[in-house]
Amino acid sequence: MPRRARMTVPGIPHHVIQRGNNRQACFYCDEDYLTYLEWLKEYAQEFDCEVHAYVLMTNHVHLLVTPSTITSLSSFMKALSQRYVQYINRTYKRSGSFWEGRYKSSVTSEDHYVLACYRYIELNPVRASMVEHPAEYRWSSYRVNAQGEASDIISPHPTYLALADDSIRFEAYRDLFRYELDPGLVDELREATKGNLAFGSEKFKKQIEDAIGYSMEPRKIGRPSKET
Repeated sequence: MPRRARMTVPGIPHHVIQRGNNRQACFYCDEDYLTYLEWLKEYAQEFDCEVHAYVLMTNHVHLLVTPSTITSLSSFMKALSQRYVQYINRTYKRSGSFWEGRYKSSVTSEDHYVLACYRYIELNPVRASMVEHPAEYRWSSYRVNAQGEASDIISPHPTYLALADDSIRFEAYRDLFRYELDPGLVDELREATKGNLAFGSEKFKKQIEDAIGYSMEPRKIGRPSKET
């Protein structure tokens, strides 16, 4: 069965995951993380994508990105991924597959679902038992979104801005991290991203289906059954 066409909806946030091939490491030292972030900023600007949240884990990357056009996200990820692979191959004198196929993504509803995605991304190092609190992890957007650390990468999403007035927004955002994400919501987010589906309410999913012109129901594995 042919793979599902990649879904991109301009003006709506997308949760993006890219993993190292066979879960191999993507970052080996601080310079690698810094290099990736520099090109993340450069290509987000070049292809008109707004980055709302990110985390660079040892062997994969999570991004929350709003593309401006139907081709912005794919162009952005292609340029970023290819340049980083060239850097890694040159620096570490390696060859062969680096990324695990295409990046995976899901379009995300602009309400509490997008805030759940913020939290899911920035809590990755905690779930992986790398740190006890997201503020302790250097390679994520938590310190920007929760503590006001300066960044020329992050563009606040309107839902994030609507949390509270400027004077207390960081505190309001930090309060979201006092509680763990609902396990069911985490599973839903993971399935949506894995399957290139929509993450949100049933109404939102129907709106996306109407916009793109095909069903967002997960595909069944295997050959379709024969009619008798």
